[in-house]
Amino acid sequence: MNESEFKAALLQEGFDDIEVRTIAANVHNKGHAHAFDVRALMLAGELTLSAQGKQATYRAGEIFTLAANCEHVEQFGPQGATYLVGRRHVRA
Repeated sequence: MNESEFKAALLQEGFDDIEVRTIAANVHNKGHAHAFDVRALMLAGELTLSAQGKQATYRAGEIFTLAANCEHVEQFGPQGATYLVGRRHVRA
């Protein structure tokens, strides 16, 4: 799936807050959660996510998702990471 197709799918699924993010090498974000759903396409580098007792590493071309309020830890790889991310804000 290319970036345009992914962006179109995000919009169709209600992920209307979309941006490309680049994170520096070896950044570690301690446990935290977001008040929105996340769906992202890795464009470069790698990201290891730890959530709900599981750990997975994502690289270019792979997609990851996180549900709103899911506690997770982020570890970015030695080249950092760039990803196209969509956020779907939870409505009260």
